[in-house]
Amino acid sequence: MDETFAGTDSGLPSGLYIIATPIGNMGDITLRALEVLGKVDAIACEDTRISGKLTALYGLSAQKIPYHDHNAAEMRPRLIAMLKEGKRLALISDAGMPLISDPGYKLVEQCAAEGLPMTCIPGASASLAALVLSGLPTDKFLFAGFLPPKSAARRTALAEIKAVAATLVFYETAPRLADSLADMQEILGDRPAAVARALTKKFEEVKRGPLSALVDFYQAHGDPRGEIVVVVGAPRADQAESWTEKTLDDLLVRMMDEQGMSVKDAAAFVAAKSGIKKRDVYQRALLLSQKKK
Repeated sequence: MDETFAGTDSGLPSGLYIIATPIGNMGDITLRALEVLGKVDAIACEDTRISGKLTALYGLSAQKIPYHDHNAAEMRPRLIAMLKEGKRLALISDAGMPLISDPGYKLVEQCAAEGLPMTCIPGASASLAALVLSGLPTDKFLFAGFLPPKSAARRTALAEIKAVAATLVFYETAPRLADSLADMQEILGDRPAAVARALTKKFEEVKRGPLSALVDFYQAHGDPRGEIVVVVGAPRADQAESWTEKTLDDLLVRMMDEQGMSVKDAAAFVAAKSGIKKRDVYQRALLLSQKKK
């Protein structure tokens, strides 16, 4: 990207400007972001009502075009056409850095494929803010976005990244937080973690502790308010589990006998916890079940 496009010129060249917006405190908008937003021909945004608060506050008058999960396929050709006509287009999300858990990726992917000019105006990010406030190692981290809403799928997803030697960062909704933390404890082990909410706002809060303590807290206090980021520490060497045939069988029997799970549910649970292929665990559970008959 040449320096002129990056914003050193007094004018604003045509192209796509991917612009970070505040995640709570409106004062976190950058001077460069305001300059660019004041010169673009149009602003593509997730929700024009939410973005309208920002544009009204700073007197930004560019046309706002809705671009979100439900209309992206329809709107993307229109936005690409605007760029090919030499328009200056900004892409923003409701809060934070575009493309991080929002639909902007395919637009940027197509711009890259067609050689259309674009650049990024960096700024606020909830995932990075939570990571640096967590008190956990920041040298290596994995941003995993939102986990699946249902427990079985969530546990499977957690099992897939259980062995990653890095701090894990997740987005989560308030109604699912306690259950999600419980699944993290079950699958990942009782690792150090932090729950950050309402970042940069008046009631910003970061709760730190082992996952077990966070589970107890949110089960007792109910759903918190605000946008939520969960940060979980990397696995320690002493947390590694050795899954022998006996330990696998013992857990399967316990889930089926003591917890009353079906063969299918017990296999899914143990597969998620152990990281062993679900098909192999199911065959083992089926064999154990048949032996009891």
